[in-house]
Amino acid sequence: MDKTVPGKMELVGVTHVVDAITFWAQNVNDDPAVERMTSILSARCPTARRLTGNPSPQKLYGALFSEDRCWYRCKVQHNNDDKFTVCYIDYGNTELVSRSSLVELPEDLQMGCLAKKYKFWGFHLNSDEDSQHFVQGKIFLRNLIYGKKLRIQKKSVCFDGTVLVHAFQGDLDIGEEVMKMKFAKLSIPGCREGSNPTWQDPLGPWGPRTPEHASQGDTVQAGSQVLIPKPRPTFPEHVPQALKEKSTTTALQPASLLKKKLDQELMEENERLKEEKSAQYRSALLLGKELTEAQVELQRMKDSRLRDAIEIQKLKEENGVLRQKADELGRQLRDVQQELQATKQQVTDSVEAADKRLESAVGDKLGQLAQKVESLRGVREARSRGTFRDSLLEAIDIVAHNGISSPASLEKLEAVWKEYDLAQDMVKACREIEDLEELIAKRNGVRGTLAVAVDDFIQEVDGLPISKRMDTLEAVGASLTAVFGSFSMEGAGDETFERFRQWNSQKQQETRAVEEETDETLKFLCSWFEKMVKFFSLSSELPIPLSVMTMGVDSLLQRAELNLCRELDVSLAEQNSRDMEIVSSAFHSVMQRIGKEQSLLRAVREKYLLNSQFKEEVLRWQDDTPKADELFSIKKHIKNLRSQLRWRLVEQGSLEEAEEVDLLEVEKKKTQIEQTRNALFQEIGLEKEEYKRLAALAKGGFPELPLLYHAADLLSFMNSEGLVVKSLDRDLFASVPLRELSSRRPLVCTEFQGQQVVLKGYSVDAQSEVRTVERATQYYRASMFGEEQTGLLPLLALFFGKSDPMAYVMVPYVSCGMLQLVQNSSPLNTSEIAAVMRGVALGLQTLHGSGVIHGSLHPSNVFVLRRERGLLGDFDFTKDPDQRVADPRMLAGALSLVAPEVAQGEPPSPACDVYALGCLLLWLHFPEVKFALKPDGCLADTSEMKLDPRLRILLPQLLCSSSRRLAASDVLSHDYFSSQ
Repeated sequence: MDKTVPGKMELVGVTHVVDAITFWAQNVNDDPAVERMTSILSARCPTARRLTGNPSPQKLYGALFSEDRCWYRCKVQHNNDDKFTVCYIDYGNTELVSRSSLVELPEDLQMGCLAKKYKFWGFHLNSDEDSQHFVQGKIFLRNLIYGKKLRIQKKSVCFDGTVLVHAFQGDLDIGEEVMKMKFAKLSIPGCREGSNPTWQDPLGPWGPRTPEHASQGDTVQAGSQVLIPKPRPTFPEHVPQALKEKSTTTALQPASLLKKKLDQELMEENERLKEEKSAQYRSALLLGKELTEAQVELQRMKDSRLRDAIEIQKLKEENGVLRQKADELGRQLRDVQQELQATKQQVTDSVEAADKRLESAVGDKLGQLAQKVESLRGVREARSRGTFRDSLLEAIDIVAHNGISSPASLEKLEAVWKEYDLAQDMVKACREIEDLEELIAKRNGVRGTLAVAVDDFIQEVDGLPISKRMDTLEAVGASLTAVFGSFSMEGAGDETFERFRQWNSQKQQETRAVEEETDETLKFLCSWFEKMVKFFSLSSELPIPLSVMTMGVDSLLQRAELNLCRELDVSLAEQNSRDMEIVSSAFHSVMQRIGKEQSLLRAVREKYLLNSQFKEEVLRWQDDTPKADELFSIKKHIKNLRSQLRWRLVEQGSLEEAEEVDLLEVEKKKTQIEQTRNALFQEIGLEKEEYKRLAALAKGGFPELPLLYHAADLLSFMNSEGLVVKSLDRDLFASVPLRELSSRRPLVCTEFQGQQVVLKGYSVDAQSEVRTVERATQYYRASMFGEEQTGLLPLLALFFGKSDPMAYVMVPYVSCGMLQLVQNSSPLNTSEIAAVMRGVALGLQTLHGSGVIHGSLHPSNVFVLRRERGLLGDFDFTKDPDQRVADPRMLAGALSLVAPEVAQGEPPSPACDVYALGCLLLWLHFPEVKFALKPDGCLADTSEMKLDPRLRILLPQLLCSSSRRLAASDVLSHDYFSSQ
């Protein structure tokens, strides 16, 4: 139970805001206890026993808070499967945690909470908990007091433990501020709703109680409007002073007198505290003096003991010196005895070892000789299978002989190709239809000559073993690379092959000479062993004299061992620098030859394929030119379908405006309109495919097609990469206006070729129409011809109104995907923010790689797909980047998305898009915080922000001066995004 006297001022720190009149706070005197509790929990909880079974609602547990990953005490309010709703009792906030984030706490931590729940005395909320006004009131109070210290004056305590208080921040009355913003109503008895009461002394709100009032209990007279039950005092001291002194008073004391009384009490309390502080100071001086005297006496005693210790130490040192001398003499005596004993043992061991060596001398000698013979046998077997010198010499022979040179017909072919390209360029540059026929005839003549040259080239190449030669070169290069490693493509002279051959011949001669000497020595040794066999054979008829057996044996064995070692050294010795230089030069020369020949063969093969395709094209068209008849037929069909659609729309309007509406006939007409519209859109798709076919031919061998079929306007299709669709018009669509998104330009939702799309209208004139097409085509190329995922919202079509000066851009419809709407309804969490903004960074990388500046990156132009992927939307193609950055929507909350250098007059650059990306990241994590950026756009200290460590490193590299700002590609490769 709270023992604090009601009416006394306390200082608390706010830790959590519940609603516009309720909050949690900690007494500032409990700060040491809070710090101790935090350190204890951080030490014990990571190793504590995890929660098993169902938790007890009366027991305290340790929970891992998701935002800062620290441990705090909590109570479990309710649970669903393995998810638990907990209340952090030392702070007041609640959170949903998993079972793995809950641990058991020992008994010594099962103590009272360090935070209390407070409520403004005399107030109740104006709105329901699920209303927007309720949320706004909570946000208002949070911005006003969260994390700050308040002076509170307790009034009462409710049955659930909530403390009713009067709260101040400096001279500011917090409750009065909430009431001014109409987030709460005053519910003091006798005060009507809508009045503007002033705060009175803590004793004032109860007023005097007469016997008549007492008989009514807690109810209020009919003339007063009571909004909440009146709290009952829970302390004896809380009874109003007016009831103690007299019970017949009927009027409240004036507020000014009560305030003076309160100020007088505060002044008296301050005087009393000052006197207590002065007495404590005098007491501290007296204790200091006594402590100084005690320290002097203690120092004197320490000095005396130190002198005695020094004397004792001297005696100990003298005793130690004498003992050391005695020990040294004894140790020297023992060393002499041990040395004498060791010498005797060495002599004995030497004699025994010499006897043993004499016993096995012949066997050891022959054993060592046999080991060397065995090693040499292995070396010679390996040499017989081939050495690296043999492999390199074989490769030299392969690259130096049987190589494939450039085909003889290639030179003529390339000359004819140049002539053909020149003729094609002349056809492409022609602007007069009268001159075109002559140029085409000339081109076709050159094409015939080229066809003959192509046939000669193809026949010659077909007779060359290109594939086999490339396989051989590939195998030789791989085997040499496996032996010698990497190589350099720097030029080497042709003399390297001859140097290597001479060097290899010299090495072979040296090796053969050593082998011959070794073989001769081993032959003599075998002859001696044969004589030994005969000598020891008792049945031999011609015994060999003893002098022959012993004469020159040692020299023979020594010479055999020397020759064996010499051959082994020659075979296994490492190459010197000169040898390595010769081998390396030869290896690099071989690899260079292989590389050059492979490049030549690949080029010949590519030319072979290209000319084979050209031959097929010549056989297909010969002297004819592709026709656009199919395209014109489709256009004619589209025109008929458009007329039918318009006529049926008129018929539908007439049926609907008739005096007696035939609903069946109207529905039938709608079905016909839908069928006609689908057939029209299908024909438009066929028209686009035919355009693509003709455009591919015009870019290839028939550049005359745009001039021959001027009515088809093939150049417009080619210049816009097929984006501009002239067969479309606004009145062809059955559209639904998107009023919630049409604040700046008309937006409608419709269906096109089975897909829901959005049409965005822009006002254009003759000059801006050309620039609009150019900008849209740039964006279209980047989004359609980049990587598989470009991060950009794709453009489906661009067309111009035939009855209004409007340009219409068609994009896919993303339902409820606008980032601004997502954040307003269900904000993204931290992992979802990273995934979505990675898509935006990918979109910026795609645009910047194509030389396009977006300049319009804001929350309404980012689209969220399934909360796991983000797309960067298109921009206003009628405006240049300078106009787009001036858009009033370049805001995220209160944070401007315009880069500081642009605000100071510099032209937009890709860096300004990266700056807007950084601002969006900051806004998504802290949507309600008003950040103060430096004049150069740099972000202030982020150490106090609860951010992912990787994002804390990334943000300063985005929100900085343009010279130090990361490029979009570098942003995408940052750890924050690369882990997604």
